[in-house]
Amino acid sequence: MNAYGLPQRKGRLAIIAGAGALPHHVAEAARRQGEDPFIIALSREADAEWTGFDHSILAIGDFAAISRTFATEGIDRVVLSGSVRRRPEWRDIRPTLKTLVKVPSVIRTLVSGGDDAVLRMAIALIEASGAHVIGAHDVVPDLLADAGPIGIHAPAAEDRRDIAAGIAAADALGALDVGQGAVAVGGRVVALEGAEGTDAMLARVAALKADGRVSTRRRGVLVKLCKPQQDERADLPSIGPSTVAGAEAAGLAGIAVEAGRALVLERSEVVEAANRCGLFIIGIERDPTACLLNST
Repeated sequence: MNAYGLPQRKGRLAIIAGAGALPHHVAEAARRQGEDPFIIALSREADAEWTGFDHSILAIGDFAAISRTFATEGIDRVVLSGSVRRRPEWRDIRPTLKTLVKVPSVIRTLVSGGDDAVLRMAIALIEASGAHVIGAHDVVPDLLADAGPIGIHAPAAEDRRDIAAGIAAADALGALDVGQGAVAVGGRVVALEGAEGTDAMLARVAALKADGRVSTRRRGVLVKLCKPQQDERADLPSIGPSTVAGAEAAGLAGIAVEAGRALVLERSEVVEAANRCGLFIIGIERDPTACLLNST
């Protein structure tokens, strides 16, 4: 078995990189473990500089070019990492001969499927090319949120009620394959994450509070969870320094993420910022009372 708990393979690891800091975290961790990762930076999405890594820039829907890269570079494992703001148009899809028969279902998914459906489709197409998709957390397990407080602050009783409301809302939202996050204030859900993403949702909450449409006497909590049907090899919920900044600007008391199924990026910066501004960050289990009761 290799470091990822998978049968030992002799091929190379590829990282299909979207936007954000996560792809570089994964690439650097893989290199520390003796890998020589090949980066496929998605055009119009990837925003990192990949000097120092073997890489190419390919369109998100160009599975023919991606498959050729797998063959040329000897790729047998793939990590999907980073955010993707735009889903490809059907006319952008360039299938391989192996995946040509899947094109009608691919187009249907792109037109009417949610984000998780699109990710499952992408995983299926990648694996049809002979590579095995693994999760970013398989390469960088220390990014996963632990159960309990992450930092010096812990939720109060009112915060726990907001966490419970946020869990119910995030689960319902996730079941619809729409988003992973919700904000609850005073036990009432005031915002749900859509295609705009977490940072924009938090900015919306800040605007609602500024307009007096949401109480400023009660602070509130951001909750981020995996979707019930989510393939955990891609798009685990994540938080980073910008999430803490957005939560602070929205006047929230803290952030709750799913322990073992959410990523904390740039953890030291996140903890330092949360400690400084008085926000709690907590990893919750699916039975939230398990760690919430132990966090006081």
